[in-house]
Amino acid sequence: MSDAREGQAVTRRWGKWSQPGVPHKGWSCEGTDDLGPDRENWQTCEMCEAMEIRYVHSMTHPDYPGQLDCGCVCAGHMEQDLQAARDREASMKKSAKQRIAFPRRREWRVSTNGNPTIRIDGWLVTVFARGVGYRAVVSRNGEKYWLPQSGPAYATTEDAKLAAFDAISDAARKAG
Repeated sequence: MSDAREGQAVTRRWGKWSQPGVPHKGWSCEGTDDLGPDRENWQTCEMCEAMEIRYVHSMTHPDYPGQLDCGCVCAGHMEQDLQAARDREASMKKSAKQRIAFPRRREWRVSTNGNPTIRIDGWLVTVFARGVGYRAVVSRNGEKYWLPQSGPAYATTEDAKLAAFDAISDAARKAG
């Protein structure tokens, strides 16, 4: 659904927009999540109950129990800052594009041991075969992250590279 359709859901008071006791303003975004490109993983906005959403804005309000996972336009109206919601969504979309492109970046080289490796934003990533699959090591400033930390190895080098991208993204988010 488009922003215009979600806007209709707000103005026509679909879903929780029409329910008494559900605040319409004063919400805060507690976090965001990209459910990925596979539509079967998407969910319905919990505020308008109409929009199918990939990019989730988790909204809380002091006068409402729990949180609502919402689409961009509903979240923007709920927090009375549509631009902030659009900026969050643009950031998630940018990250999704970067993730898709990461395994094919031209900076990937082959190490002296024959393993794909890349140095990016101060991180060193190396992917290597292990048993019947692939693992990765991501390091920076003496910290090393072995991927996967447990369980079976990744099926392909691309899967290991994507896991490395996710680990770097998670570390950057935690660093603030």
